[in-house]
Amino acid sequence: MTILTTQRLRLEPFSDLHLAALHAVNRDPAVMRYITGKPETTEGTQAAIARVKKRWEEWGFSWWSFFELDSGEIIGSGCIQYLGGDTANPLEIGWRLRQDKWGQGLASEAARSMAGFAFETIGGERLCAVCHQDNHSSARVMQRLGMQYQGIERWYDMDTAVYAMTRDDWQRVSVEWNKPSAT
Repeated sequence: MTILTTQRLRLEPFSDLHLAALHAVNRDPAVMRYITGKPETTEGTQAAIARVKKRWEEWGFSWWSFFELDSGEIIGSGCIQYLGGDTANPLEIGWRLRQDKWGQGLASEAARSMAGFAFETIGGERLCAVCHQDNHSSARVMQRLGMQYQGIERWYDMDTAVYAMTRDDWQRVSVEWNKPSAT
C-alpha cells in the first residue's frame, strides 16, 4: 500500500484506526450534500473502510485518508479507483474534505499527487472524475488538474458532470506545473 506526500498532506491508505476521523467528515451533511445527499452512518464508514482495504489488496490502489502535516489530523479522503467500482471502466479520481479545509487548495494538492500515482505508478491511460452538476467547487478542482469536461452521464445513481484527461494531457500539465516562474 502506497503513502503519498505533498507539501501539506500525507495520503495514507484507509485503516481501521481512521474510523472516527473519516466518519467525522462523512457525517457532515454539507460534505455529503453532492456525494450521497445525506450524512453517512458509522456503520457506513466502517463498511467503506472494509471495502477499501479489500480493494487495496486486490487492485493495489483505492482510497487514502488525508492527514494534514501541520496538525496530524485527518481532514478528508480521496481515491483512485475504477469508475463505478467496475474494473472494465477507466480509472476515477475523487476527493472530499472537512468543511473547515475548503477553499485552501488542499483538494487540488491531493488531486495532483493522486493523478501522478494513477498515471506514473499504475500506468493508467485515462483518468475520469465525476461530480454532481451543482458541485462547482469540485468541478474547478477537476479543471485545475487539467481535466476537460466530457458531458453529463449517469453514475452513482445521479446525473453527473464528467471530466477526463489522458496520460498525454497529464504529461503536458505536469510539465507546466514544474516550470520555474519568471522573476
